[in-house]
Amino acid sequence: MAEKELKVRPIRNGTVIDHIPGGQALNVLKILGISRTTGAGATVSVLMNVDSPKLGKKDIVKVEDRELLSEEVDKIALIAPGATINIVRDFEVAEKYVVDLPDLIVGVVRCQNPNCISNSSEPIRPQMQVREKRPVQLRCMYCDLPLTERIADFLI
Repeated sequence: MAEKELKVRPIRNGTVIDHIPGGQALNVLKILGISRTTGAGATVSVLMNVDSPKLGKKDIVKVEDRELLSEEVDKIALIAPGATINIVRDFEVAEKYVVDLPDLIVGVVRCQNPNCISNSSEPIRPQMQVREKRPVQLRCMYCDLPLTERIADFLI
């Protein structure tokens, strides 16, 4: 039996986001507001293109000493439907759940149509209807324009 090799050390407290489609980890970091400058104090581990029987290739993000806000989880669900969120406390998984998309997303993603009323100075929050969850397909509730690709580019 081959000895198991750890590529990243376990975290004491924090969040592990697993089953992110390959190549989306950097978008997850963007959603969490973690960059070279803002993440300076936090320990963040990013694994990209890890072999996965379920996804082929997957990414994993570990953030120490932080639990995600519900709006962050909603945004992650848009780019990584089916991602698993593990809340770790004292080196043990205290909570585990799979992200899920609601039928209507309000104020999280903007319409890609620059002429849509939701992109004007009107006091209207963007609303997207979820048409498909895998792959994610959204449709603007105001102008009916679909948004199916590059969703991360339109996150608010």
